[in-house]
Amino acid sequence: MTTPIDHHSPIPLHVQIERYLRQMIQQEKYQNGKLLPGEWEMANAFGVSRNTYRTAIDKLVRDGLVVRKKGIGTMVNRRRISTTLERWSGFSEEMSAQGIAMELLSQSVSWVSADDEVAFDMGVKAGTRLCRLERIRGIDGQPVVLFLSYFHPRVGIHAQEDFSGPLYDVLEKRYNAHAHISNEEISALPLNDYLSDKLRLRENVPVLLRKRHVLNRGEKLLELCYAYYRSDKFVYNVQFKKD
Repeated sequence: MTTPIDHHSPIPLHVQIERYLRQMIQQEKYQNGKLLPGEWEMANAFGVSRNTYRTAIDKLVRDGLVVRKKGIGTMVNRRRISTTLERWSGFSEEMSAQGIAMELLSQSVSWVSADDEVAFDMGVKAGTRLCRLERIRGIDGQPVVLFLSYFHPRVGIHAQEDFSGPLYDVLEKRYNAHAHISNEEISALPLNDYLSDKLRLRENVPVLLRKRHVLNRGEKLLELCYAYYRSDKFVYNVQFKKD
């Protein structure tokens, strides 16, 4: 790792490191969820103490550019909008309430090793074995949204689970896992090959990402869901009322 840090410059080392880090986190691999190298590795690469490096990275944390989770690491903060809604429900219930009949176009269940981004978002170690549920819903055979749900090991999903029926009914009735809180983050993503294929998009239109952390009454994570919506088919509205 080559770092353009001048130990003889009148500019403090932590300021030089901060400037370097601001450029570093713009790299595609970090924007796509790769964890930043650890403190020891970075401090050694810069030839400084951990405290000097930590002073620089702390500034990025305060500016909201990166986030840290104890025991996991540091990652670029991709949040754009964060809001807590007073009431939430499953997607099927949301659409039914609006008189929209959504079709389940495909569904598959697999067991995967958590990559850096999923592990960071769930607060587990990279490589943790997780149950992943992939669902594509749409209208008249046309995909509208892709759901990728990852379930925390504490839920105890059975190896042969097929998730037949509404998701949160399955969690409650089969696993005694009662969803109580939904923390959501909303952002826009550029179209990539994976999403283009899943959502059958050929035009270069942005995709709306709705990331949901579903917690139980003890505020323990049950599900991490990445929902990717076609922006040409879906608009997400949030209504607030002044007290």
